Formats: sequence, C-alpha cells, structure tokens
Amino acid sequence: MTAPITITADEVNCLIHAYFQDSGFQHSAFSLRMEGRLDHSHHVKKHIPRGELVELLSKALLYTEVEAHWKGDSLAKNCKSGFFLLDPHTCAVDSNATSLPPSHQSGELNTLKVSGETTVKRKSSTPSTEDGRAEKRTRKEVVNHDAAMAVDGPSRTATKEANVFESQQASSETVAKKTKTKRPEAVRLLQAHKTEVFVVAWNPSATGQLVSGSRDATVNYWNVPFGLQDTSLVSQLRPTVTLANFATTSQADLTSIDWNPDGSLVALGSYDSILRICTAGGKLYLTDNHHKGPIFAAKFSLSGQWIVTASLDSTSCVWDVKSKGLHRQYRNHEEACCLDVDWLDDYTFASGGSDRVVHIVSLNGTKPIRTLRGHTGELNMIKCNPSRTRLATCSDDTTARVWNVENIHSEKSASTHVTLKGHKHCLTSVKWCPNTPAGEHELLATASFDFTARLWDSVTGDCLKIFTDHTKHVFTLSFSPEGDQLATGGGDGSLYMYDVKARERIWSWTSGEKTSIFEIDWKKWEETSLIALAMEHKVVAIIDPVKLL
Repeated sequence: MTAPITITADEVNCLIHAYFQDSGFQHSAFSLRMEGRLDHSHHVKKHIPRGELVELLSKALLYTEVEAHWKGDSLAKNCKSGFFLLDPHTCAVDSNATSLPPSHQSGELNTLKVSGETTVKRKSSTPSTEDGRAEKRTRKEVVNHDAAMAVDGPSRTATKEANVFESQQASSETVAKKTKTKRPEAVRLLQAHKTEVFVVAWNPSATGQLVSGSRDATVNYWNVPFGLQDTSLVSQLRPTVTLANFATTSQADLTSIDWNPDGSLVALGSYDSILRICTAGGKLYLTDNHHKGPIFAAKFSLSGQWIVTASLDSTSCVWDVKSKGLHRQYRNHEEACCLDVDWLDDYTFASGGSDRVVHIVSLNGTKPIRTLRGHTGELNMIKCNPSRTRLATCSDDTTARVWNVENIHSEKSASTHVTLKGHKHCLTSVKWCPNTPAGEHELLATASFDFTARLWDSVTGDCLKIFTDHTKHVFTLSFSPEGDQLATGGGDGSLYMYDVKARERIWSWTSGEKTSIFEIDWKKWEETSLIALAMEHKVVAIIDPVKLL
C-alpha cells in the first residue's frame, strides 16, 4: 500500500515564510509569522533550503510538462510553447510559440535560476527593506540592458540617459582591458560566523577594529592587521570577542551596526526588537526592549549624545546615551513601518517608512516640523549629505530624491527636491560622495534591483554614469573616504570598484561562490584604509586597497 501524501496548512505557511525571508519581503514574513502563529509550530525550526518554494514550483512545472506531453506524438515532441505557473499550456510548433503569454509581457517578472532549474518569480509590491536582505537568488540570464534602459519618450533627461548608456557600452571592451582582477593577495576572508553575515562596521578611531553581525544574532569583534602582510595570520584570525545567544527569539537577525563618533560605543539593531549598545571592548552598555517590532536602523547623533532607531512597530525612538534612558518615542508613521532614520543635526532627525513620506523631527517636540512628500513607494534608505544641508532618499518607486533641508527650521522654508529617474526597479541604497571639489556639484550613487548602480549630479538630477557589470541585484555601495572611488556589491557575489572621475571600472573581485554581498564599509584611519564586506556564505571579506595599486 502506497504511503499517503499529506500537505498541511502549517507546512505551507512555513514554506512561504521562508520564501518571504529569502526574497527580502521582511514585512510580509513578519505578518505571516504572527498571524499564522508560526512560533508555536514545530515546523518553523526545521531547516528549509534557500529557494525551496521556487524549487518545488519548478518541479511542479516539470510534472505539468510530463502530464501534457505523455502521449509522445509529433505535436508533443516538437512543442515550442513554454510552461508557466499561471497560464494553461497549449502545444504549438510555430516560431512564435516561445514568446511569453500576455500576462508575462508587461515586464513584471524575473527569470531565476535555483539549483539548476529555471522558474518565474512574480514581482512583489514590497520587494525590499532597509537592511538590504532582498532577493538573493541567482539569475539565469543577464538583464537585456538595451530593453531595460529604453526611454519612454523624447524628454531631455531620457535622451541624455540613453546617450550615457550608449557611450559606456561602446567603451566596455576598452574598460575591461584596463580592469585589474587578479589580486587575490588583496583579499582575506575572516571565518567565524555560522550563518549569513548581514552587517559590518569599522571603528572610526581604533585602526582595524571591526564588528560584524549575522543572521543568528552573533556579533564578532575583530582586530584586523593593516597591510595584511602575514597571510597565515589573517587567514587564521579569530574574533577577539564574540557576543552570542543574547537574542530573546529565534528571529533575531542583526540589521544595523553603528559606532559613535569617538569609537567607544557601538549600537546594534536586531530583529528581536531590542536595542543594544556595547563598548569597544565588547561589554554590554545598554539594552532596551521598548520597541514592539524589529529594529531596522540604530544611529548615533553627530555628537554621540543621542541614538535614534527605526522599527517595524511604526515608531522611532530616541535615547539619551549618557543617562541610558528613553528620551521620547515618536509615532509619526501611524500604521506604516518606519524603515530608516538619519540625523540632520544633533537635535533633528529624519525618518522614512512604508507610508512613502519623510518626517523631519525635532527632539524638542513630538510632531514633525516638516513632512516631505513625493515618493510613491516605500522608502528604503535616508542619507544626509556631509554638510547636512540636503537629504537623499531612495524608494521602491524606482527613484531617488534629493531634498533641500538647509533651512528646515524656518517656517518659510520650501520642501524643494530633485528627482533622480532612470532605474527600472526598486532602489536598495543611496550614498553621498564624501568630498566635492570647490565649484562642482555634489555627487551621489544609487544601487538597484535592476542589476545596475548609477552615478548622479545631485543638483541637476542628471545621470552621469550607469554601471552595468553586475548580473544580479545590487544591494550595497560605498565611496572611498577620499571620494575618488566607488565600490558596489550584489547578489552575484561580486565587488566592482570604479574610478569616480574617469567613471571606469578599475578592479573587480568575486568570491567564487553562489553568494551575495550585503554590505560594504570602507574606512580610513590617517593613511590606513580597509574595506569590509558582509557576505552570505558566512564570511567577512577584508580588502586592502593599497595592494590593488
């Protein structure tokens, strides 16, 4: 007697929950976990391989193919029509049969490669969160950039953007010849984490001190020697301090690491909703569980007196670091998630969330002193420029915006902004160039799910360069401390480094694994400079830029 095949709703919920997490839909994952009471399920602790839902769906399509072609007649043997999850299959042998059905011709699909099988993933309306842990799977094909960058009309911006793209494509072979790739001695891997590493941050004052955090809520402190002269020393380097098992729940991914200005304290944001501040030596300085949802960001103010957090519970909180007490909780995003925060000055911060607005908040009040509107999708990141006069935001609506906040406290100040248009998918990161030569406009860079990073003139809104080397989503980017180079990392496990002035690729490195680079932190202490990468395959990669020369 054949054993019965059983599928329970609880198993399906756990499978979908894992898919949401892998795809970066953290809000949806959290909601399903709560509503489905998955913390009470014995299935939730089982290991679900990455991409398992897509893998099972691909097998379902194979079964559908067998079911449709079992007769083996000439029509079935010569069938050129594809198989899709949501469309019925009709055998066809004509040359047009391989085209996508109407429901798949609007551009709202991604072709994914999981464990060797090709499947189709429908676009979600909430594809990413602040921490950048979004779609991590391998694409089978590189995006057709000619189609992805196609202009929708004769506008000056679109035409100029097309010219930028065409000129860079024409010189791609020349750039490739100039690119340095074989410098393995410049890269070392730190191996101690047991799960994906999501965040890394260098101590701003202590040369070579690094903190990294992973999915299992483990925090490692490292002292990385500069120069990496002794290969054996670095390859065997172990953490000086490991903070583990401090999470209150199994869902405790590290989402944020931020040092205070003098490098004496480090703030840790976690999915277990608890704010933790530790010393440079790894001692716990402060814990607070005031938030009732995952903390996506925790950032010190410019002086280090305050720390502000952003949470899924729709609030932001400010703590007085010295007195170790909560200053105030702000509920300005109402029913929406608060996804990121940044400081304008020591008493004013900006918060953005899934309600598509930016609130400018003073520590002296409870309500926003200004609300910036314009985005039509969730805000994923907020960054203030070095002079604290302008604010950059990036969103799921495929745009970034630059807001004038120089006189934000004045009642007559206008909420003027410049919109940076051109990306074809949601944006994951936006960063300001740290140095701007006198008389020139400030530059900023953006990263996107459309496999590209872009360099922008923040004043005119012109796209100066489209970087198209990545073959998967671009999760993170960082300018060098001097602002003359730009590094990008993404789901293809590759790091690309570009010369900002020449706007050419100068170096690249890949881990050789099917992995993702989730975060880049590039720090300089006097004449010393090091790059740290948070990586999916449980390692922290350290790059010495001096060895790239």
